Amino acid sequence: MPRPRHTIKTPADLGVALRKRRKALGLTQETLAVQSGISVPTIIAAERGKETAQIGVVFTLCRDLGLDLTAEG
Repeated sequence: MPRPRHTIKTPADLGVALRKRRKALGLTQETLAVQSGISVPTIIAAERGKETAQIGVVFTLCRDLGLDLTAEG
């Protein structure tokens, strides 16, 4: 079964995708924090689409949640 695709145009869109995937995997923010080495407040900020979230943090969360990011031109 193919994974769902999300169109990401804003930090908020990416935050929604992160939250949905985390919940689909049955992970709490605390469990994801331990797994990824990222603090719970930082995960909360990323899931809320905070525009100042560091791109490296976002990539780490995507990797640990099994989310692939692609760009189309």
